[in-house]
Amino acid sequence: MKTDKSTQSKGKSKIRIGSILMRLSVFIAASITVIALLFIIGYILINGIPHLKPSLFAREYTSENVSLVPALINTLIVVFFTLLIAVPLGVGAAIYLVEYSNNKGKLATIARTTAETLSGIPSIVFGLFGMLMFVEFFGWGYSLLAGIFTLSILILPLIMRTAEEALKAVPVPYREGSFALGAGKLRTIFKVVLPAAKPGIISGIILAIGRIVGETAALIYTSGIVANVPKNLLGSGRTLALHMFALSSEALHMNEASATAVVLIVLVLFINWLSKYATKDRKVK
Repeated sequence: MKTDKSTQSKGKSKIRIGSILMRLSVFIAASITVIALLFIIGYILINGIPHLKPSLFAREYTSENVSLVPALINTLIVVFFTLLIAVPLGVGAAIYLVEYSNNKGKLATIARTTAETLSGIPSIVFGLFGMLMFVEFFGWGYSLLAGIFTLSILILPLIMRTAEEALKAVPVPYREGSFALGAGKLRTIFKVVLPAAKPGIISGIILAIGRIVGETAALIYTSGIVANVPKNLLGSGRTLALHMFALSSEALHMNEASATAVVLIVLVLFINWLSKYATKDRKVK
């Protein structure tokens, strides 16, 4: 009996030690992540805020003021049209995989394998593909349209997989209750399943926005680096990330590049806040 009690006590002590070590490792990993984030943001703010000046926000770009306003406008245009293409396709593919194919069948396997493969491809490969397909083959030249379609392909796997996981997380009784009340398959998806999965889908869209705003390799070969706002989507233009890259690569406007980084961070935070605000549930009075 004493041997059994001692064995049990040793087993419990090992479990407690393992639990403590696991908590400690999670705490260390989280601390490193937060410290790295604060260091990056602090470094950018300290080096960028002192160099924010009115000339950076001029309406037109010149070699003297190196205004970031045209790049900012191009960034918003690219984000809007990229999401306009990628979100319906990604969410639609996720709905098919979860609600119709039930994660079975050859088509579902091919779609999932393709998404996983595209997720691991470097962005510069997407840029080369976009240059060959949209710039050369379709004849669009270096244009925002070529960059938009390239980024749509780039973020499509991210939106599809996050939307798929969000739809899987919706409890089955939600669907069964809707069917029991007489709702059809399509009505159940749009009135019950999608609203319940909305937080997860929005999280994927926010991640996609961050990827779009910070992308340079895929755009430098497709949209070009013209510093002005084009008259239409077939014109060339640079985003904020490309603008910052161009300024830093020239090594003549490093202070302005740091200031552009500050604006880029503020833009990402604002878009994230706007996305959450626009999709949050509103109580009906």
